[in-house]
Amino acid sequence: MSDLLARLGVELPVVQAGMGGGISRHELAAAVSEAGGLGTICTLPPDTLRGELRSARERTSKPIAVNLLLPFARRAHFEAAAEADVVVTFWGGPRRRTAGPWLHQCGSVAEARAAHAAGADGVIVQGVEAGGHVRGVEPALELLARVRDALPSGYPVLVAGGLADARDVRAALDAGAHAAVLGTRFLMSEESRARPAYKQRLLEARETVLTELFGFGWPAPHRVIWNEAAERWLTREDRTPGWLRALNRASAPLGRLAFVERLAARVPPSPSLPLLSPLPPTDGAPKALLDAGPLYAGESVARIQDIRPAGELTRALAGS
Repeated sequence: MSDLLARLGVELPVVQAGMGGGISRHELAAAVSEAGGLGTICTLPPDTLRGELRSARERTSKPIAVNLLLPFARRAHFEAAAEADVVVTFWGGPRRRTAGPWLHQCGSVAEARAAHAAGADGVIVQGVEAGGHVRGVEPALELLARVRDALPSGYPVLVAGGLADARDVRAALDAGAHAAVLGTRFLMSEESRARPAYKQRLLEARETVLTELFGFGWPAPHRVIWNEAAERWLTREDRTPGWLRALNRASAPLGRLAFVERLAARVPPSPSLPLLSPLPPTDGAPKALLDAGPLYAGESVARIQDIRPAGELTRALAGS
């Protein structure tokens, strides 16, 4: 495990990814951190984010991270996130915006070098196997090896993508990662805010698809399992129709203005309406998103067979 995480008080080389759309909130982050890993609260409006951090602090005195998605993060987000022990940024040009420890999640050697040059305290390299929004274009352990060769010896490099169990974590550490970052495994925990029916569909899933289908307001590649919307609009050969990609890209400015959230509150989501937003079916979202929204999951979903408490998962993943 990296000296950075050890100095923060993280005991186990297991990091819970900050899954957006409200999936990873204080309950999940606090449970992971209390068990010895590093829990992460997802991107949320600044006032909500502060409240989530306060709630996490009531559950644990261990370190808590916050994940910020750069296309949507404004000064107020960084001010709120500064109250966390670690800030993780994703999907954009790395630039230090906080005085405390900062990790940047990367999908390439060039992006990892840019983060190091910008003063990041470490990087998370994301493989193409990952669920949710996918920056990586090659397998995680291959990218890990290339990034380690490109950056100074000892510089903290964490790895995400394709990790489901303790053997995966051990393999990542043996390959030189300073810690393992897991999303899908923690999405399938009792404390994640994904709808129970979403978790059940993940238990039954054996295949994922990398697409840009659910990109209204945020036209970026993402890995999901098949649902009614995916079956309607995608084929096995064409993972996102060209006209739909163009529509999503034209909508990008609306996403930055939080228009997508307002639209979702006014227009009932439907698999037949090609305005498919990145908002997943959380426990507070419309049930219709189970078939009209993204069911984010990494390739590791096929090897996950249960829903367990996050603290128990953290210790099991670390082999303790």
